[in-house]
Amino acid sequence: MNHNHEAQDDTTQLKLAFFLNLGFTILEIIGGVWTNSMAIVADALHDLGDSLSLAMAWFLEQYAQKGHDTHYSYGYRRYSLLGALVNTLVLIGGGLAVLSQTIPRLITPEPTNVPGMIGFALLGIVVNGLAVVRVKRGQSLNTQVVAWHLLEDVLGWIAVLVVSMVLLFTNFYILDPILSILITLYVLYNVVKNLKKTLAIFLQAVPGDVNLANMEQKIGSIAGVRSVHHTHVWSLDGDHHVLTTHVVVDDEATKAEILQIKKEALAVTGAEDFEHVTIEIEYENERCRLL
Repeated sequence: MNHNHEAQDDTTQLKLAFFLNLGFTILEIIGGVWTNSMAIVADALHDLGDSLSLAMAWFLEQYAQKGHDTHYSYGYRRYSLLGALVNTLVLIGGGLAVLSQTIPRLITPEPTNVPGMIGFALLGIVVNGLAVVRVKRGQSLNTQVVAWHLLEDVLGWIAVLVVSMVLLFTNFYILDPILSILITLYVLYNVVKNLKKTLAIFLQAVPGDVNLANMEQKIGSIAGVRSVHHTHVWSLDGDHHVLTTHVVVDDEATKAEILQIKKEALAVTGAEDFEHVTIEIEYENERCRLL
């Protein structure tokens, strides 16, 4: 029930962030034309890309809440992970695009519309900041990646505000590209960390919050258990984990003893709040079909 509530909350936050971002993007386009500021128009195009990413993340987060069926026996949770992967790649591409446009300005800085920059910087901080606060409440990896999308915008607008305040009194236009590069590199660093985490889940790595050796040791220490092998743990979406294991018992173990072993093993795995747990019981002289 707690997982379902978190999933619904993630969808709500993504929905709100989408409408905030889309509304502000429209304002940016109008404001960029009105102030004749290409910088604002360029950022509006960037935010439009973010809005499209948010729309996709919102849709996939909703889709991920579907239950299991004959096509996806574990359900559709990995669609949320797909949203995280696509959004991460979009953010990396956007960051590289920003760098390609910003680095040349270190050589030839361009003058900017300072009053327009100040006004839209303040508005951008408020709107995108509100969206970040709401999305940060989400638990899924998809939502966390979207939060970095929005945080990039907040940091960008803070940089615009700082630079525009300085430009009110100086002609140091080179400050704009310098700050843009620093912010973009900071965002890319964090996004790449999320990309590594996402790829690890796709490759079915053991989740970082699960100690596989400790899990096997605890199950193996249950009275009546001879050994434990073929223990596998992977994650569906970074939040919902799956565990399978083979537990070997004495050849003379009774049905009651086996049921008690399974009960205690489930208690061990229950402490980790796994989404799915499969425990296969094998007798000591029984040949494991996977060996």
